[in-house]
Amino acid sequence: MQAKKRFILIWLIVLLFILVMCLLKTTRKPLVHLTYSVNDVENLPSFMDDWHQSLEVGRPPAAKTYEARQQVPYHSSHRKTNKNCRMETCFDSSRCENDFRVFVYPLSELETSGLMTSTRSVLYQKMLDIIVESRYYTDETPKACVFVIAIDTLDRDPLSPDYLRNIPMKMQRLRHWNGGRNHVIFNLYSGSWPDYNEDDLGFHTGDAILAKASMSVTNMRPGFDISFPLFHKKHPERGGEPGFVRSNSYPITKNYKLAFKGKRYVLGSGSETRNSIFHLHNGKDTIVVTTCKHGKNWKDAQDERCDVDNTLYEKYDYGSLLKNSTFCLVPRGRRLGSYRFLEALQAGCIPVLLSNNWALPFDEVIDWNKAVIWADERLLFQVPEVIHSISETKLFALRQQTQILWEQYFNTIEKIVFTTFEIIKERLPKLQSRDGIVWNTSPGALVSQHSYTEYLNFNLPFNYHLFGKQPTPNFTVVIFSQHNSLNTPLYRLVRNIAASKYLTQIIINSCADNNGKSGYQKIAGIQILVSSGNGCRRFEPLPFIKTEAILSLDDDVVLTTDEIDFAFHVWQSFPDRIVGFPARSHYWDNGKDSWLYTSKWTNEYSIILTGAAFYHQYYNTLYTQWLSPLLIKTVEQSHNCEDILMNFLVSHVTRRPPIKVSQRKHYKEQANNGMPKSPWNDPDHFMQRQTCLNTFVVLFGYMPLLQSSVRFDPILFKDPVSNFRKKYKQIELVSN
Repeated sequence: MQAKKRFILIWLIVLLFILVMCLLKTTRKPLVHLTYSVNDVENLPSFMDDWHQSLEVGRPPAAKTYEARQQVPYHSSHRKTNKNCRMETCFDSSRCENDFRVFVYPLSELETSGLMTSTRSVLYQKMLDIIVESRYYTDETPKACVFVIAIDTLDRDPLSPDYLRNIPMKMQRLRHWNGGRNHVIFNLYSGSWPDYNEDDLGFHTGDAILAKASMSVTNMRPGFDISFPLFHKKHPERGGEPGFVRSNSYPITKNYKLAFKGKRYVLGSGSETRNSIFHLHNGKDTIVVTTCKHGKNWKDAQDERCDVDNTLYEKYDYGSLLKNSTFCLVPRGRRLGSYRFLEALQAGCIPVLLSNNWALPFDEVIDWNKAVIWADERLLFQVPEVIHSISETKLFALRQQTQILWEQYFNTIEKIVFTTFEIIKERLPKLQSRDGIVWNTSPGALVSQHSYTEYLNFNLPFNYHLFGKQPTPNFTVVIFSQHNSLNTPLYRLVRNIAASKYLTQIIINSCADNNGKSGYQKIAGIQILVSSGNGCRRFEPLPFIKTEAILSLDDDVVLTTDEIDFAFHVWQSFPDRIVGFPARSHYWDNGKDSWLYTSKWTNEYSIILTGAAFYHQYYNTLYTQWLSPLLIKTVEQSHNCEDILMNFLVSHVTRRPPIKVSQRKHYKEQANNGMPKSPWNDPDHFMQRQTCLNTFVVLFGYMPLLQSSVRFDPILFKDPVSNFRKKYKQIELVSN
């Protein structure tokens, strides 16, 4: 009986529990009725779920992977871009099959249609001018691969004087907008006080590629958007300033180990990091000073530490800190990027980054681990330990890399814009990607043309040491002839050239029309290819040339076989330079406030005339396909100066002077025996070359030519020993 009562009691308890649970389920509010504001969620700490992603070595974790952020619904209202875009889905590569050309919307078209009612910023106008004057530009939309709008989108902060309103309406009225497909939008600043929302551009970018500064890893569309550098409005348009490190300085460490001088944000975005870095300052080897004095209402927001900070801030000079510090702290600003980043790169001060989740500029192709140190905003006090643990060998390598990256990609607006286009170009399916070594070593990828590298497998004149290769052991002679008939000096020159054991082929690049036909002729008993129909262009890439070395000659040059062979041996040791015989120089005249060109025989030179010189055939490709069309137009209009422009090009690419060989002063036949008079004796010809020199300086943005006092002569040259002991015996017999 007792057991039966216990059994009934247990069943009653179970039934009562089930009834209570049912009542709770029916009275509970559903989850969808819970109210969470977007602002509440956005203000949560951003660094969460770090264990879900594989971390890059030396880099702090990002907030979340892109795929994880895509599933969070409260971000969708802020996004005005197609976050699913990839090159395969939002970019029409078929437009780029023939060539990579960029179309800039004409300003006249926008003004007549009422789209441009306000002016563009000076900075954006500079960027448009650079594109229009570049080799990328086309004014024909069917030929365009990429479109750039003339509407200024650089500054999207509504509080800025450069902020352009009503952009959404202007975008939709662009004739070729097509939802943004194949368009590139440049942006330096997005969002505004106090949160500086990264996605807030004020218009819908759709399928357009964003080239944007201060972009985060989590918001960047992988392989589609491009992280853009943040630079000042006064950043040089062309030319640019070199890095501050001009030589290998010892000791490797400088007066200060770590330095920073900049603004402190008391409130708003970025204040957490800038308010805490003062803890690193010790007044000895670590100088970190900040100021509250910025903005109109800084006194209203100042705290109790501002007076001390402002006083300490005035004690140090920013330029002196940059030059005398081993490491420079680069904390985030209001946005993830900071002007301090490029300033530290130029100074050769190794950047220590305090900006978690920041996608560094052009990180798709640049290996930043070779130039910067990543720190973590949350682990500030580990910074001194990290930088003191780096060996001097690595310090030297990091500093050297800062100079390479600064000078190849960041010291001018032109290089920044061109790097953006080259990254897009490299993504195209039919183009071979350049090796990471090419991008991250001097002289960089901007001077590495796809059309050439695909054919010769990266045998560029400045990359032999990187890939363990040597120049080919032979050369091709290209004789530039402006005469319709073959003369006696040419016969003599051909015989001397043919005696060289390193010769592969002789080509005469003739200005004579000959109905545009090319063919073989026998000159002095030697088979020679005569090429015509090239428009009298000396540096036209000829398909007949199968060697890397080219010996460029005028048809009235006087050279011996020994001189040619010796010059070729010198070139094999310096394949990135022009190596030749006749030298010229330039100098600055304060009285005339211009550069002057001189042919006087002095101890220094900066130009080797290509009438008798060796150079790498790749420079023909750069000359015709890489140089600005304005430079080529200058040469064609003057029918002169192509040799000066080639020297400008090689010195600009390599940042090294040419090389002179042999002591010969006169290398041309004297005007007699009915030969045409040389243009060198014409004063107008000389003045024209001087004008070209100054025009080239303006278009390059600086003077790339470098002076040299080096002359290469054979071993035992002019030594009082028997001529039989000398390898190049004929050189001894050459008279000046």
